[in-house]
Amino acid sequence: MSLEINNDTAVKYRNTYIAMLISSLVSLGASLVLSIDAITLAKSAGSKLFCDINAVVSCGKVASSWQSNLLGFPNAFIGLICEPVVVTLAVAGLGRVRFPRWFLKAALAVYGFGLIFALWLLSQSFFVIKAFCPWCLLVTISTVTVFSTMLRVNLLENTFSLAQEKYEKVVEFLLLGRDYIIVGAIYTVIILAILIKYGKYFLP
Repeated sequence: MSLEINNDTAVKYRNTYIAMLISSLVSLGASLVLSIDAITLAKSAGSKLFCDINAVVSCGKVASSWQSNLLGFPNAFIGLICEPVVVTLAVAGLGRVRFPRWFLKAALAVYGFGLIFALWLLSQSFFVIKAFCPWCLLVTISTVTVFSTMLRVNLLENTFSLAQEKYEKVVEFLLLGRDYIIVGAIYTVIILAILIKYGKYFLP
């Protein structure tokens, strides 16, 4: 069963797609910067990038790692390919386009792989490379946001065919904005982890 669209729910849909659009645009912009950096490093491996601040805050160190070229080309190129699709999805959603359930689930599954990949890269940056790139962190945060908005739309549209009683509870949970608390907690954990481990490097 699909959610009946009333004024309150329509606003929630609109806000969700706005968040999706803004986050995907941010991720696209960061991917563009990272792609330019990758080309710069390809031309000259010793080039100093704008965000090479110290041994820990170093885009160059991260970009030069094998993790940043896992598929044989810079990971940022994936963002240049995928994020315009999300932008189109968000714009269509703002235009009140109602997508088929299979399409919403497929989009969620594909972006779910993207989220796993982004979190894996973050863990590699945190524990293995022992340096992080602000642009990569921005992509990770944006990816979390986009995935959460896609999941929200899927739940509102009941693409998982939940029983009516359970569906109504999920809708109530979402319309009260409780899912925002979960997403906010994820942001907080990521930021706190970086500050606890690398906070001293931010001090003058």
